[in-house]
Amino acid sequence: MTGSARAFAPASVSNIACGFDILGFALQSEADDSPGGPGDVVTATQGVRDGRAGPCGPVRITAIAGDDGRLPLQTGRNTAAVAAAALLEAEAPDASVDLEIEKRMPLESGLGSSAASAVAAVVAVDALLGLDLPPATLLRHALAGEILASGGAHADNLAPALFGGLVLVRSLEPEPDVVELPVPEGLTCALARPHTHVNTRESRSTLDRDLPLERAVTQWGNAAALVASLYRNDLELLSRSLVDVVAEPVRGPNVPGFYDAKQAATEAGALGCSLSGSGPAVFALCDGRDRAREVAAAMAAALEHALGVDCDRLVSPLPAPGARVIEAGRDAGGG
Repeated sequence: MTGSARAFAPASVSNIACGFDILGFALQSEADDSPGGPGDVVTATQGVRDGRAGPCGPVRITAIAGDDGRLPLQTGRNTAAVAAAALLEAEAPDASVDLEIEKRMPLESGLGSSAASAVAAVVAVDALLGLDLPPATLLRHALAGEILASGGAHADNLAPALFGGLVLVRSLEPEPDVVELPVPEGLTCALARPHTHVNTRESRSTLDRDLPLERAVTQWGNAAALVASLYRNDLELLSRSLVDVVAEPVRGPNVPGFYDAKQAATEAGALGCSLSGSGPAVFALCDGRDRAREVAAAMAAALEHALGVDCDRLVSPLPAPGARVIEAGRDAGGG
């Protein structure tokens, strides 16, 4: 058993317009340096069973950095701790761990912050205990953290954060079934993230639970066509498919400047543009990095003008790597 393990999980874009709760891709920076780009780092060390009370008794959070003091140290309220506790309960009931969390991405940004924490936690704990669990099992345990954060069982941020690349979550029951999809050469994400916040749980609560059949059929058609476009390397079909008739019509009006940013992305040559998750981040898919840089600049300018706040830009080549162990120390005696 290692004495400590440190893992990184990247930020991600979920939904990809037409794939609500089932499609997502991992993000990285243009100059990826292991780890590069936005994401979370969790360090797990061996704890001591000391009669800790509460739903996450075997897990303790000893430190959180990079969150401006916003995240709770209470284990039952923290996505990383809840995910780690789910893993321990199922796979190592006699073990206990201490976690340190380093946030390298903004909270409530639409970039899968809670998912990155949960994934980094289960990857670090798995490495610490030497369990070598399959990815589907890690995903199932990480899901406990995402349920805490958003109030729903969905893995469109978790799966890309864990597996990397662009993925389809076919099902979560009885076990997570994740399909890794091909990515056309040169496909690049342009992203603009205004310095505002959208609470995912609240955003999900506003969505229509009684979807008209006509809209459902349109969404299914777009999602199926998007998958087909990836296998066919057909960017024109991909562009036609990046249409969301389920979540964007509800969420878009609540993100000031979104429609201006979408128009700016289109005029700058994007293949398609939508909200990243529930926003406020806005993403666009582009053919090539040069075009993506132009699109990111155009979206950021539109959002800054509408909101009067600064806006971060990110250009992410696809596919991007998923979670990985970045450090695993050992006790003096080895193991």
